[in-house]
Amino acid sequence: MNEKSIIQKKYVHVTEIKSSGLIEFDFSIGDPCMYVELALPKKQFEEFCKNNTVEHLSRQQEIDVENDKYKWKYGVVGTLTK
Repeated sequence: MNEKSIIQKKYVHVTEIKSSGLIEFDFSIGDPCMYVELALPKKQFEEFCKNNTVEHLSRQQEIDVENDKYKWKYGVVGTLTK
């Protein structure tokens, strides 16, 4: 895989689904640990994912992202493993 194709990969990580139907998620391009937090209603979220050809993070990628968030918040790498 070349560098250009890695940079063009887009990811979503759903962080919460509100009772109102609003989906909160992290959106990243290239590196799942570098993201913006977004929120959209379900239909628009599905369209956003389709239009951006996103990949949902694997469980291991989710763990890596959560441990990285912990590091930025507390100064030490998180220990989440499952």
